[in-house]
Amino acid sequence: MIHYGPAKPENGYKKADTFDADGDIYQEYGGGKCQVSSTLYNAVKDIPGIEIIERHEHSNDVPYVPEGLDAAVAYGSVDFRFKNNNTYSIKILATATEDEVIIRIMRV
Repeated sequence: MIHYGPAKPENGYKKADTFDADGDIYQEYGGGKCQVSSTLYNAVKDIPGIEIIERHEHSNDVPYVPEGLDAAVAYGSVDFRFKNNNTYSIKILATATEDEVIIRIMRV
């Protein structure tokens, strides 16, 4: 299920680890969503014709990608955005379990 808007329990979000502005870890609704945005960033960053429009690093290192390869997202403040400048469309295929996030980019 896709959720839009603020990370609130009524929108289907659960609590997980997240960072505050000082890099401290605490439990918050929607924690962990940056693992998805970071995985998407790493899937598209080296594709010719894909332009990164907006990307922000976390205030601290994250354990799920090497330093400098993360893409923080926070509703209403920071986002990860990219543009496909190719003459062909792309399809994003994503799956997630409790242990991993997998994103594949396909040319269509």
